[in-house]
Amino acid sequence: MQTRERPLSPHLFIYRWPMTMVVSIGHRLTGLLLSLGLVVLVAGLVAAATGPGSWERFVAVFASLPGRLLLALLTLAFFFHLANGIRHLAWDLGYGFEIPQANASGWTVIAASVILTLVYWLAF
Repeated sequence: MQTRERPLSPHLFIYRWPMTMVVSIGHRLTGLLLSLGLVVLVAGLVAAATGPGSWERFVAVFASLPGRLLLALLTLAFFFHLANGIRHLAWDLGYGFEIPQANASGWTVIAASVILTLVYWLAF
């Protein structure tokens, strides 16, 4: 008797991710990243309260290239989370549930977060 091999489930990366899935995962990841940002904020407050030497070291760390990249990433996470939160408010009001509208609003969230991050970093 010959046994047939059962088909294996395709790996997660075989499928094309729907836009709602991409933005939902992004929302969760940016929420985690913003939690890290709170740790950075508290570290800055502690450094400021400790004295000028601590504050100068803190500023030196975030004036470096890795520090600036972290701040830029935190800014992007903030604007993404904000824009997607506004999208969710629209959903709570009953707007944008159709697939074309959900896809368009997902792309809008991504574009808005990148544009707002660039505007912020170029203006300040």
